[in-house]
Amino acid sequence: MCQNSARGSLVGMLKSLRVCKTIAEIRDVVKELRRSGPVALVPTMGYFHEGHLTLMREARRRFPSVVVSIFVNPLQFGPQEDFKTYPRNLERDLALARETGVAAVFAPEVEEMYPGSVLTCVDVERLSAVLCGCTRPGHFRGVATVVTKLFNIIRPDAAFFGQKDAQQLQVIRRLVRDLNFDIEIVAVPTVREPDGLAMSSRNVYLSPEERRAAVVLYRSLVAARERILAGESDLAAVEEQLAADIAAEPLAVLEYAAILALPDLTPPTDEDRELLLAVAARFGRARLIDNVTVWRE
Repeated sequence: MCQNSARGSLVGMLKSLRVCKTIAEIRDVVKELRRSGPVALVPTMGYFHEGHLTLMREARRRFPSVVVSIFVNPLQFGPQEDFKTYPRNLERDLALARETGVAAVFAPEVEEMYPGSVLTCVDVERLSAVLCGCTRPGHFRGVATVVTKLFNIIRPDAAFFGQKDAQQLQVIRRLVRDLNFDIEIVAVPTVREPDGLAMSSRNVYLSPEERRAAVVLYRSLVAARERILAGESDLAAVEEQLAADIAAEPLAVLEYAAILALPDLTPPTDEDRELLLAVAARFGRARLIDNVTVWRE
């Protein structure tokens, strides 16, 4: 009886949340939402955590209607990556989205987004070739392609992205600029656990020991940022120490530790003021990324 009651409560909660599985459905819903004003989009792969919910709340604060997409995009996963095992829980996600005041969720199947063979892709060159692009070839082509499709399907006035995925954010900003999308890209600060670990759907892969070890990413980034703010001008030395600090953690398998200039993700010169400090490492099954930015005088 309790289970039935809980199920009934969930159904009641979702009555005012429009859940669309097809492109035609979401386009009709967005057309209706536009009668009340601009529409914002929060693209996600689901399995929501507080980072996702913060994006939704910020979008809801600024716009009368918010659409959330939930789609685990196969084009951005490599052959040996975790597409099949990526965490999914649509029912839970819908309940959480409803609580934030989201108006609609677009949750298509792969066949709806990619009917038949995919012959057309979007590639943002150079920005996609560094950091994660080195070890995940084709990843950002998949990201750029699915985001372009979502922009064309939903036609949002703004789209909200987290700064945790800093490279993705720069890729999308350039995509919008180069393809003349009339869409505001809003960056929302990284949401962290109390000990500093950046929230990620892949954190569920971590064992208790790996979870404790993973804090080394943020701790090392903060130390590197403090060195730059203290006046250290030898960025190569800061980068080397950043890598060494992470590699010193026995459970961390370092993938990269880099300092690049924003917004173009290029090797920094003395004239560059805004810097991105970015890292990626594996802890068991989990591949985690993190970053901080620093403005130097």
